[in-house]
Amino acid sequence: MTMPQQLQGRLRLPIISAPMFLGSGVDLVVGACRAGVIGTFPALNLRTTEDFDGWLTQIETALAEPGPEGREPAPYGVNFIVHSSNQRIEADLAQIVAHEVPLVITSLGAAKEVVDAVHSYGGLVFHDVTNAKFARKAADAGVDGLILVSAGAGGHAGGLNPFALISEVRAVWDGPLILGGALSTGRDVLAAQAAGADLAYMGTRFLATEESLVSEAYREMIVGSGAEQIVYTPSISTIPANFLRESIVAAGLDPDHLPVPDKVDLGHVTNPHAEETTQSGPAPKAWKEVWSAGQSVAGIDSVVPVAELVDRLEAEYTQAKGELLAVIGE
Repeated sequence: MTMPQQLQGRLRLPIISAPMFLGSGVDLVVGACRAGVIGTFPALNLRTTEDFDGWLTQIETALAEPGPEGREPAPYGVNFIVHSSNQRIEADLAQIVAHEVPLVITSLGAAKEVVDAVHSYGGLVFHDVTNAKFARKAADAGVDGLILVSAGAGGHAGGLNPFALISEVRAVWDGPLILGGALSTGRDVLAAQAAGADLAYMGTRFLATEESLVSEAYREMIVGSGAEQIVYTPSISTIPANFLRESIVAAGLDPDHLPVPDKVDLGHVTNPHAEETTQSGPAPKAWKEVWSAGQSVAGIDSVVPVAELVDRLEAEYTQAKGELLAVIGE
């Protein structure tokens, strides 16, 4: 295993609560960190750099206090879109450096200048990738870890089976690996480690917590859906992503006959608060009206506080580990 030194001994479980647009907020990040797993949020959840600065301050203040039973809170992280179309790159990066954010998760490009800025204060940079080609580029930029976004992940997801993706990336990268895609239980976390990952990347499972920013209807739809109710399509945000079928229908669209976008429009990602229109009027907005979720909904049966969720994940992880050791012993 290749767990970064900055994280060794600081996590109760090898889990990152993934940054979710309009889903991860201060309460979820703080709750996850105080429970002993890494909590993260997208910088673009905030409309301005000033608001981003405000959230960073709130999180740092809350995490300055010990967690339950005197436990040191886990580090927190920020998802940072580094594509040139993100007009807030310089301003947001300045806040990241000023606050010395422990973990920065970069997306849509691996920028060496961002990596160097985060490394200047001892922070970590993980970069999300969907194939070995992008893994090589991220490695060349000097990132500390690779997040493998495999098939079944919520939000913008890849199309490769996690086992195939790990094998391909391990051929070009021997550093920390974080696996995302349809993980919802402690048993899944252990399986990710057994497959060669250092950390598990969980998003949808943390959406179904009381601290997430999503509506109660959104949470209920996650709990009530199975893997077959997840639609993988580029039609909602121009980049292939997974969405809840019922939310597509509720937005007035036919999930079986969605229009194919003419081209990728990264503006949907780098300026997600912008209003969209079609010839017939306002278009349904990804994440706000058409709700994203991964195939991990198959393992989600309730909405619970994040502290209770982490307790459950730890119990499942411990049980699975014991069962595996018993099998190996045989």
